[in-house]
Amino acid sequence: MLGNGRIQWVGLCVIVGSAQALAANPFPTAARRQAFLQALARQDQSYDAAARMLQASFSSPGYHTTLTGGTVHRTRETLKYAVALLDAGDPERFQRAEQILDRVIALQDQEPNSPTYGIWSWFLEEPLDKMSPPDWNWADFCGTQLLQVAIDHANRLSPELQQRVKDSILHAARSIQRRNVGPGYTNIALMGTYVTLVAGERLGVPALRDYGKQRLRRFYDYTQQKGSFSEYNSPTYTLVAIEEISRMRQHVRDLESRELLEELNEFAWRHLARRFHPPTKQWAGPHSRCYATLLRPSALAAIQQASGDRLEFLPAAQAWESLDAHRLRLHCPNDLLANFTNLNGSREEVEAFEKNAAGEHDIIGTTYLHPDFALGSVNVGDFWNQRRPLLAYWQTPGGPVALRLRCLHDDYDYACASLFTVQDKGDVLGAVLFATDRGDTHISLDRIRNATIRARDLRLRLELEGAVRGHVITTRSGLNEPIVLALDPIEATWCLHAAPFDGLPVRVETGRDSEAAWVDLVLYSGPEREFDFGKMKEAAVVFTLSVTPAAALSAAVPSVHSHIARELEASAGIVSPRQTWSWQRTNNEPLALTIPLKPLPTREQKKATAARAGNDNPWKASY
Repeated sequence: MLGNGRIQWVGLCVIVGSAQALAANPFPTAARRQAFLQALARQDQSYDAAARMLQASFSSPGYHTTLTGGTVHRTRETLKYAVALLDAGDPERFQRAEQILDRVIALQDQEPNSPTYGIWSWFLEEPLDKMSPPDWNWADFCGTQLLQVAIDHANRLSPELQQRVKDSILHAARSIQRRNVGPGYTNIALMGTYVTLVAGERLGVPALRDYGKQRLRRFYDYTQQKGSFSEYNSPTYTLVAIEEISRMRQHVRDLESRELLEELNEFAWRHLARRFHPPTKQWAGPHSRCYATLLRPSALAAIQQASGDRLEFLPAAQAWESLDAHRLRLHCPNDLLANFTNLNGSREEVEAFEKNAAGEHDIIGTTYLHPDFALGSVNVGDFWNQRRPLLAYWQTPGGPVALRLRCLHDDYDYACASLFTVQDKGDVLGAVLFATDRGDTHISLDRIRNATIRARDLRLRLELEGAVRGHVITTRSGLNEPIVLALDPIEATWCLHAAPFDGLPVRVETGRDSEAAWVDLVLYSGPEREFDFGKMKEAAVVFTLSVTPAAALSAAVPSVHSHIARELEASAGIVSPRQTWSWQRTNNEPLALTIPLKPLPTREQKKATAARAGNDNPWKASY
């Protein structure tokens, strides 16, 4: 077991002796150093000398914090800034970095018996005991940054600060080991592996080193068995995974672990490359987690960096304008680079993101890459605000456009709504259902009680964002009528075939603002009232979506019919009525979905659904 005392100076010597590589020449060219200094100068403007931290206007994803506004000082971003200050090599910046490290380390909970041991709060203004709840991931995020300090700059710090940095790393590593997050939490599983394994090797703590090695092996085996990262096809977290794998490729010494890391690096880049859509320069869906539907320039910059500038999405000065690109040393295997430049004809990517037992649905992602558009869907998903379970992209003269499906509760994405789809090329047959046991704004942090919410508005939204100026939406007020979205060079037809919702009348609306346009199926809008999904007999929306090149579209109503699915009730143990909806397509195999109409707990809901594509089960991997 790890002791609670301060680490020994022999451990410091191990780090100092290996700390010269990056510090000696972190920038291979003057241009890259200049790009780094430009990024650093932007952060300099946010430095608050009195607080010895970066300051910014408050923002958050809507959970973990009880703050609602004002100016805040962020711990994680400030530590990353401190590393960059040290990398710059200037005496004045070095002094500021020391002041930051002294300040932020003091904010860590270093009491081993504390329930928040080893972590930091998000903000200086909100101590750990005020967060709701504290975020354990901050041991991983902050520990990673402190390791950069220790590996490359320990010998430059005062002896006292050296010791505090190393102690802080060890507290974070112990916290990570105590939490022992599973391999399904991709980015934290990898980041925590980095902190524990590298800290164990560099600080001479065998128990910590061995734990990190075992954790890496567990992650590798889990990912191989599942078939993909749990946070599948995520523009945010796949890149985080690649970054942490890249850090380990540089800093891990154990040879067996290094072999696993090489395989994981290739695995991660292949996962990304097979869904990149060169005509739009977008990362095609579906996305398990993302923070922006249109791909951010930083993601394109990372791909360009990993190619060694053989790909050029951005001017080199912009691509390398980063606080840490010089340290990550991303590497995309050479045989994958063509995926980012060429799309010869159309192709469909079908991947099992999660392979489950014989009696359970696999999680299957389908992405159709066409020269004019990309359309992706996941067979079993939800509408948490970080999800993109149904997503399309295309390029217009004004820039890229994204189309996605959302379910909104009082104007915010409703995580307790579920999506089930079956897709073939540019056609999707889908159903939106309502679970009774997940969260409202988050999949788990704010679980609804007694299957009941209060709402003034509930709606399903098909939303366009990006270069939507000049778009045309043609819609009629009733169900089972084609809603046509025309935006050169594509057209999309969305047709709502059924929308029983607790006996309420529903209607279709359109709208737009400066950044988006949308078509809404309004399930309810009026005075705030209670919705008890546990008592509802029916709550479901069945739809089809077709995306095609503009000249190829016919806006006729798709031939979709339903019948009662009685044959499955006994085997599934579901007493709720179930319907099978079938889409008979011209010159293509039929698509079918079987769904329960009554809201159910998530596990029962999944068990009660099924799909067919022709005679095949598209929800089970064939490989």
